[in-house]
Amino acid sequence: MNDETRRDLTLTRRGFLRQSAFGLGSIALSTLGASAFGSVLSERPILHRPAKAKRVIFLCMAGGPSQFESFDNKRELARLDGQPMPESFTRGQPIAQLQGQALKCWGPQYPFKKWGESGQEISELFPHLGSIADRMCIIRSMHTDQINHDPAHTVMNTGTSISGRPSMGAWVTYGLGSLSEDLPAFVVLTSKGGRNPQPIAQRQWSAGFLPGRYQGVQFFSQGDPVHYVATPHGVDPTSQRGVVSAVQALDGMRAEALESPALRTRVAQYEMAFRMQSSVPELVDLSDEPQHVLDLYGTEGADGSFAANCLLARRLAERGVRFIQLYHRGWDHHNDLRPFMEKCSGLTDRPAAALVKDLEQRGMLDDTLIVWSGEFGRTPMVQTNKGGPGRDHHMRAFSLWMAGGGIRGGVTYGATDELGYNAVENPVHVNDLHATMLHVLGLDHERLTHRHRGRDFRLTDVAGEVIEDVLA
Repeated sequence: MNDETRRDLTLTRRGFLRQSAFGLGSIALSTLGASAFGSVLSERPILHRPAKAKRVIFLCMAGGPSQFESFDNKRELARLDGQPMPESFTRGQPIAQLQGQALKCWGPQYPFKKWGESGQEISELFPHLGSIADRMCIIRSMHTDQINHDPAHTVMNTGTSISGRPSMGAWVTYGLGSLSEDLPAFVVLTSKGGRNPQPIAQRQWSAGFLPGRYQGVQFFSQGDPVHYVATPHGVDPTSQRGVVSAVQALDGMRAEALESPALRTRVAQYEMAFRMQSSVPELVDLSDEPQHVLDLYGTEGADGSFAANCLLARRLAERGVRFIQLYHRGWDHHNDLRPFMEKCSGLTDRPAAALVKDLEQRGMLDDTLIVWSGEFGRTPMVQTNKGGPGRDHHMRAFSLWMAGGGIRGGVTYGATDELGYNAVENPVHVNDLHATMLHVLGLDHERLTHRHRGRDFRLTDVAGEVIEDVLA
C-alpha cells in the first residue's frame, strides 16, 4: 500500500467517524433540543468581591400588582378619591388604555397597617407578609421603561426592552456556574390564579447570546416535570447509560473535530438529562415533607399552585439550584381590582412569607436573596371597564420587596409623590435592581460581561448603580 492510498483511507476513516458522530448524535439529541436543559457545569465562580448570597429566588408577580393595595399607602390620593387627576401629573405622559379618557383619582381600596418592630406599612391584604416585615426591604420608588406587559417583562428579565438579550438568571449562572451536579442551575416554575393568566414567553428566561447551557429550564406542574426526561418504558438504567456513553463518545469526536461549543453544550445537556431522571422525581415528591411544613405554605402537595411552587423553590435551593424564578400569572387588574387583588393576595401572601420563614429556620435565608416584584405597577387613576373598576398599567412608579442574603431587613427605601404617580425620592430603575442583585452575589455588574458582535454586553447594559442603602 503506497502513501497516497494510506492517506486516502485515513481521510475516509476520519470522515466516517465525523459523519457518524454527526448523524447518530443528532438523532439522539433531536428529541431534547438545544434549549431543554440548563447549566450542568460547576465552573469556578467569577467572584469580584465577597458574596453575601449564593442563590436567588425571584418571585415574579406577572401582570403588574397594584402598589396602592400592597406597599404604597397614599393618603392624599385617598382624599382626592373620585376627583379629576391633576393634569400636571399626566400631561404628555404615556398612558396605556386610559389614553384620551377623563382621568379620575382612585384611592387605596384597603387599609394599611404598620407591621413589626420596624413599623413598615403594608396593606391588610398581605397579613403574612406583614408578619415578616422586619426581614423585608420594601422599595417604593421602582420605575421601568416600558408600559406594556411583554416589553416590560423583557426589561425586568434582561435589563433592556431589546429582545434576544440574556436573562438575569442566565447572567448569574454564567458568572457563578452551578452548585448542583444533577439539576439545572436555573429553573422556572409558573402558577396562575386571578384575572386572565398573563402570557409569559420562554424567551424571558433565555440565555440570549450566552452559551445555551445557561438558559432557564421550565418545570411543569402537570405530567412530567421536565419534558423528555422520564425513562422510557422497557429501558433499564444500565442499557440507557450505555446509549448515553456511546452518544457522548461520538459527539465528543465531532465536537473535537469541529471545535464546536454548541455541540459540547448539547453533549453536557444529554448527560444532565440522564442524571435528572433520578433527581427530578425525588425533587417533586413532597410526601417526605412533614405536615407542619405543608401547613406553613398552605399546600397539600405538588398541585401546581404558587404555594407548592414556593415549597419546591426551597427544595431546589437546598439541592444547589443557583437561580429559581417563580411566575404567578394573574395580576393584570384592569377591572374588578378588589376581587382579583383578594384572589391573588390570597394565593401568594402566605406561601411567599412561608418561604422566607422556612429558609430562615433552615439557616439558608442569610445566603439566599429573595425578590418579589411585578414588571410594573398600576395607575393612581381609576379604569372603568366591564365589571368593577380597576387600574391601568403604570411604569413610572411601582413597589417591590427583597429579603435575605445581603439585604437589610425592616427598611423602606424610596418614595413616590403624594399621588403615587412618579418615583421622586431615591428612584430605582430595573438596572439598579440588577446591579444590586449581582453585588450581593459577589459580582460587579460592570465587569460581568460577554463579548458579542464586537461589543462587551452586560445585564445592566450601559446603566445601573448598586443601591448601597439597602445592603446589610
